[in-house]
Amino acid sequence: TYQVLTQADAQFRNGIEDVYNLHARNADGDMVPMRTLLKAEPLLGPDMINRYNIYRSITINGSAAEGYSSGNAIAAMQKVANEKLPAGYAFSWTGQAYQEILAGDSSSIILGLALLFVFLFLVAQYESWSIPISVMLAVPVAIFGAVVAQTLAGLNNDVYMQIGVVLLVGLASKNAILIVEFAKQLREEGSSIADASFNAARLRFRAVLMTAFSFILGVVPLAIAVGAGASSRRSLGTAVLGGMIAAAILGTLLVPPFYAFVQGVRERVKGS
Repeated sequence: TYQVLTQADAQFRNGIEDVYNLHARNADGDMVPMRTLLKAEPLLGPDMINRYNIYRSITINGSAAEGYSSGNAIAAMQKVANEKLPAGYAFSWTGQAYQEILAGDSSSIILGLALLFVFLFLVAQYESWSIPISVMLAVPVAIFGAVVAQTLAGLNNDVYMQIGVVLLVGLASKNAILIVEFAKQLREEGSSIADASFNAARLRFRAVLMTAFSFILGVVPLAIAVGAGASSRRSLGTAVLGGMIAAAILGTLLVPPFYAFVQGVRERVKGS
């Protein structure tokens, strides 16, 4: 059954007889009255029939319960549909759920590529394969902060949070570079590994905070967004906000030991 709309004025389509008197082209291209092409019967049914990919369809909307991610909700609905739908019925995802399913299949690949490219850029910058490791170790700290912030805010692990995590790969590395770069210079000037790490963190602490909190203040409007589309902005903003706070505070404390460990291993390997 398909809904057919006519361009006739209202007085020419008020009843069945009016519809019979409308003309349409037949297979030969001739204009013939509709009474020669159809037969009208009164039936009990819906005023409108929705279709999706030609098939009759109904739309079901829902959201994840508190404490569950949108991925959990999608998996649960798929399980129920597979178990309960009778033969001849099927389901398909649209909208944000469909985009999340597509992104979920590639999010791990995108995150891996982001880590790889950042690492390779750092290798080219420092002309070393080991020093960038101390920078990249700041990324898990930022991701931890993003997960904690999302959990405390009761938000889902959706595609917007995953975008925020990819964004944090570059932002957390940028903060760590400020410390590692200065520690590397101090070490080359003759400072011990421990002194170079400590002094780099102490002298670059203000620069790290200024860089981090300028971005944190920039994403606060996203984290507290209201109105249409606010859920996606809050998810992205909260993930980046929590990740940057963790990178600014915990990262500043942990990057110097990371650098000291990696640099110590690097020099021992070179010495041997």
